Amino acid sequence: METCIFKSPLGFTKIIGDHNGIASVSVLNSEEKISDIIPVELEDCVLQLNEYFEGTRKQFSLKVNPQGTDFQKKVWKQLELIPYGKTISYLELSKQIGDIKAIRAVANANGKNPLWIIVPCHRVIGSNGSLTGYAGGLQRKKWLLEHESPFKQQTLF
Repeated sequence: METCIFKSPLGFTKIIGDHNGIASVSVLNSEEKISDIIPVELEDCVLQLNEYFEGTRKQFSLKVNPQGTDFQKKVWKQLELIPYGKTISYLELSKQIGDIKAIRAVANANGKNPLWIIVPCHRVIGSNGSLTGYAGGLQRKKWLLEHESPFKQQTLF
């Protein structure tokens, strides 16, 4: 597996992958040394993430290879269907998976998503509209949702 670290607007970001696809993208809570050389297998991922942060990319087209249970992979596939700039609730996600009683398992799988931003787990919110749980931190979730909002907050000055 190849690894690289680059700086995003939300912190140092670590990408792990190989010729089989991107296995993991995570935001780190500490400073890390930025990679001098990006492995060829990870170049497109870095490029697409930078385009996302610049606001020019709304959908990713990467070969991914996340590791997880069959159920987790089913949830992650469903997350990929949430459109840019939209949110759904954990309850709605459970309904889409086909088992409304699996809401806790769905929320747990959502929290174990290894592909930060690429599989948009940040687009899942509480039924009451609250920004509940997010592995990257609620401030990052808020930033991502505002970044994707068609009504970006603007100052009045």
